[in-house]
Amino acid sequence: MSQKIIITGASGGLGAPICTALAAAGHHVVGTMRSTGGKNEAVAQALGEQGVHLVELDVTDDASVERGVEEAISYLGGLDVVFNNAGIGSYGLQELFTPEDMQRVFEVNVLGVQRVMRAVLPTLRAQGRGTVLYTSSLIGRIASPFYGTYSASKWALEAMAENYRTELSGFGIETCIVEPGAMPTAFLDGMLVPSDPDREAAYGDLARAVEPALAGLQQALEATPDQRPERVVEAVVQLLAMPYGEKPFRTVVDAMGIGSLIERYNAELADVTRDVHSMFGTEAMLSMNTPS
Repeated sequence: MSQKIIITGASGGLGAPICTALAAAGHHVVGTMRSTGGKNEAVAQALGEQGVHLVELDVTDDASVERGVEEAISYLGGLDVVFNNAGIGSYGLQELFTPEDMQRVFEVNVLGVQRVMRAVLPTLRAQGRGTVLYTSSLIGRIASPFYGTYSASKWALEAMAENYRTELSGFGIETCIVEPGAMPTAFLDGMLVPSDPDREAAYGDLARAVEPALAGLQQALEATPDQRPERVVEAVVQLLAMPYGEKPFRTVVDAMGIGSLIERYNAELADVTRDVHSMFGTEAMLSMNTPS
């Protein structure tokens, strides 16, 4: 069944192919990006040719989000699905990130999501139905050296999604988190690095391991051909093809062996979550897409 979908971060390595695939599957898709010109001009043109309608929307700006969401809903004639996909990566020794550096990451990965949610939820609540998707990460579940700031933002996103899931369940709004492993996309090339290198020398050998560790990840990706963005695209298309209210809460997408461990963690957390809600009498709030 065709659905009316808004996807943020449409210019990115996952956003663009997801927009294209969903449009090809017969959905009505609005992709958002900060600007359709400049470095995004080519991808914007390609998306338009594939039937994706584009709206300029900066998730770090309240007015831009409100204006962009209003334009998207008006164009679609309604709204069924919101996909919080816009994100920014970061890499480096955590102490070297200034508070301003960290704020840049959180402005997109956390506060940007909150801005979008506040813009779309009045519509979804009023109609008593809707689907909200989030792009998280495997390292939104575990900490990994040199990704501390990015992981912290994705951990926060996971908590937001968990809470929205319970608080919105009474409005018939289902929640899905997609947790990909590292993928060979331009995302890796565009990661924010810390702006305060003066403290780097104090870390000695560990500081010298930062760049080799990133190179090692890229080599591992090259050696694992199944670890490809298309798998994330396929997972999202399959999720939205599932019956309403029956989608899994979390979907792991990984071919490098870490994903199976995260699935174990997710299953344990699901049991703990149910037990905690049972203690407080709020288990009914988990009725829609119970974690799996």
